[in-house]
Amino acid sequence: MQFENDYKEYIPTPIQRLSENLNENDFYIKREDLFPISFGGNKARKALIFFEDALSKNADYVVTYGSSSSNHCRVISNLAAAKGLRCVVISPIEKNKTTYNSLMMKLFNSEIIYCQISEVKNTIEKKMSELKNLGYNPYFIQGGGHGNLGTKAYVDVYNEIKNYEKNKGVYFDYIFHASGTGTTQAGLVCGSIIHGDNRKIIGISIARRNPYGEQIVLSSVNEYLKSIGVNCITNESIEFIDDYVLDGYEMYNKNILMTIKEVLTKDGIPMDTTYTGKAFWGMKEYIKKNNIRGKNILFIHTGGTPLFFDKIGELFL
Repeated sequence: MQFENDYKEYIPTPIQRLSENLNENDFYIKREDLFPISFGGNKARKALIFFEDALSKNADYVVTYGSSSSNHCRVISNLAAAKGLRCVVISPIEKNKTTYNSLMMKLFNSEIIYCQISEVKNTIEKKMSELKNLGYNPYFIQGGGHGNLGTKAYVDVYNEIKNYEKNKGVYFDYIFHASGTGTTQAGLVCGSIIHGDNRKIIGISIARRNPYGEQIVLSSVNEYLKSIGVNCITNESIEFIDDYVLDGYEMYNKNILMTIKEVLTKDGIPMDTTYTGKAFWGMKEYIKKNNIRGKNILFIHTGGTPLFFDKIGELFL
C-alpha cells in the first residue's frame, strides 16, 4: 500500500565505517537512526508494519504501552497523528518524568494514561473494552513493537545487510546491537537462520537479565520461525549478554558517557545512554573480554536520538 511505499526510496539505511579500531577489528555501523520517520530507529521500522496491519483492519484508534522515555511510544504517537488515528499510551507512573520523547507524545495529542506497573495489563484491557463500547475499532501494539510483525522488520534488515555484503565484498563476522524487548535480535537471528549463515549475532542487554532475557528472544525467534514453516531452535543459538546492564533500564556510568562523546566527536554519530551508547560500550567491553581480533564487526544503531539530547549536559566530562 502507498503508506509503506512512501518510504521505499530511503531503504536500505546506510552502513558506514567507523574510526574505532579496538583490537585491530574493522567496525561498521548501520544507521537505523536515519530511517526517515520521527527520528528513525528500530521502533520506526516496526511501526510501519504495525500501522500497515492496523489500517488494513480499518482501525481508528491505537493503544500501546511504554515509559515516558519510550522511543516506541513517540514513534507510534507520531504515525497515529500523521494517519489521523487517535492514540492512547499506557505508561507506568513509577517511570514518569519529562523527556523529549514524552513532550513529543503530547505534541502529537496522544492521550497518556498513567498507572502502577502492576496495573498495566488491567488498564490496557479496560481501555480497549471502553473504546469498543464507544464504537471505535482499537488496535493494540505491544510495548516496544513486540511480536511477529516486529520480528519481521528485522528479518528485512538482515536482508539489507546481506545485500550490502554482496555489493561491497565484505562479510560481517559479528553483528552487535542493543537488545531490549527482544524482537530486533529475534529478527536478525531469524534472518541468519533463513540464509543458513554462521555468524555471531550478539544482543547487549540494556535491562533484562538471563535466563529471562534469553528466553524472551528465543520465544520470539521460534514464534516467527513456526509462522513461516521453519524448524525451531534451542537457546544455544541465542547470544543475549547481560554483563553490561549495570543496575537496569536507564542506568549508565561515566564510561558510557565517554563512549558517547568519543563516537560523536570522531564519527559525528549521536548515541543515547539508555540504548545505543550503553550497547556500544558493552560491545567494546565484550570484545576486550573475549579477545576478539581482526574481525569485521557491524553495530546496529537502533535509534534514540531524542534521548541523546536528554543527557547532552552530562557529556561535558
